[in-house]
This record gives sequence, C-alpha cells and structure tokens, in this order.
Amino acid sequence: MVVKVIELVGSSKHNWTDAVDTAISEATRSLDDIVGVEVTNFTARVHNGQITDYTADLKVAFEVNK
Repeated sequence: MVVKVIELVGSSKHNWTDAVDTAISEATRSLDDIVGVEVTNFTARVHNGQITDYTADLKVAFEVNK
C-alpha cells in the first residue's frame, strides 16, 4: 500500500471536534480511501473575550489509487 498525506484546515463556530469533522467531511468529497488523520494543532479566534471560530490543522492520509 502507498499512502499520500495532505494538510488541511477545518473550522467551526461550535468546537474543535466539529472543526476536525468538517475538514474530514469535505475531504471525503474529493478523496477516496482515507485511512487516517493526525490533528497537529488547535487554534481559535477571539473577539470581545469570546471564542468566535475554532480551527483544527490536520494531516490526512489516503491510499493512492492503484
């Protein structure tokens, strides 16, 4: 098996888990055979003392089509 890894950024207004889920959901629209994900960083935007956006940086691994 040969696996390719790409980096993605997901975001959500609700939480970091949703940010990861959003990125994976979007990735599955154009990538087949996703075999793993590594979350490399969590960040958030803050406005007036409140978190307004949650962001997750990920590495997504998918099998290269044969």
